[in-house]
Amino acid sequence: MSTTASRTATTAVVTAPPGRPASRRRLRHGYGRPLLELVMVPVTVAYLFPLYIMVSMSFKTTTEIAASTVAPPQSFFTGNYTTAWASADIGRAMVNSVLITSVSITVAVLVGAMAAYAIVRGSRRTSGPKLMLFLLGLMIPGQLGMVPLYLLMRDAGLLQTHASLIIFYVGSLMPMTVFLYAGFLKTQSPTYEEAAKIDGAGWWQTFFRVVLPLLRPVTGTVIIVNTINTWNDFLTPLLYLAGTENRTLPVAVFSFQGEFASEWGLIFAGMVIAALPVLVVYFFLQRHIIHGFAGGLKG
Repeated sequence: MSTTASRTATTAVVTAPPGRPASRRRLRHGYGRPLLELVMVPVTVAYLFPLYIMVSMSFKTTTEIAASTVAPPQSFFTGNYTTAWASADIGRAMVNSVLITSVSITVAVLVGAMAAYAIVRGSRRTSGPKLMLFLLGLMIPGQLGMVPLYLLMRDAGLLQTHASLIIFYVGSLMPMTVFLYAGFLKTQSPTYEEAAKIDGAGWWQTFFRVVLPLLRPVTGTVIIVNTINTWNDFLTPLLYLAGTENRTLPVAVFSFQGEFASEWGLIFAGMVIAALPVLVVYFFLQRHIIHGFAGGLKG
């Protein structure tokens, strides 16, 4: 009897589900999942509503905009796009934005990856202070340096040129770039690098042939984050390039904003045109962004 009772008790202990995992399973597969979905519905609507307003307003005439800003367009008027492209010289502005953004991102990726590699694989005593020096750029507001940087660009004769914005963006993007690359490198084993050095590869060969290909997942994240920050920047191009043919796309769209009247159809059409290149970049690199952020934050 005692043996049978002990076996029964043992079976009960083994088969009885723990209290906490069972509650988690009930939360996940019971009423918790529908509740989470119900909460996500209004959140999704709140995020998509501004996008709906932007797209619908770009296809409305002035009369339809004056009648209602929320109602969908009746005739899908495409004249806003053709007028915006011609009157504000959107094509030239887009070329300027693509040139400035692509060069800035390329330089920031190469320099940031090399700096992060030197910090992580360098001396352990100095790696922490060096990384903290870069992270200070994330803590200090960029607006504090607007006037000194403007004067510096003026004295160097770089105002109203692409070079002024490229130099500014490379410096401002460096803290986040180094942060993501350094965090990702800390999670990677240096086995391949050591093998390359044993085979006689130098520092540059090891970096470009071994390290840089390993950084491909986080590089997608770096490109997406930096592209959004650079492409959508308005204040710096307005200070450096306003009134010239080198102005970027946000500054060109701003030209439709008047003191007494604003052409809202043209403004939203320009906003849609400006958003398309960033959406294309995100479409091709979206699978890397979660992996890159996970590796960067883990480190």
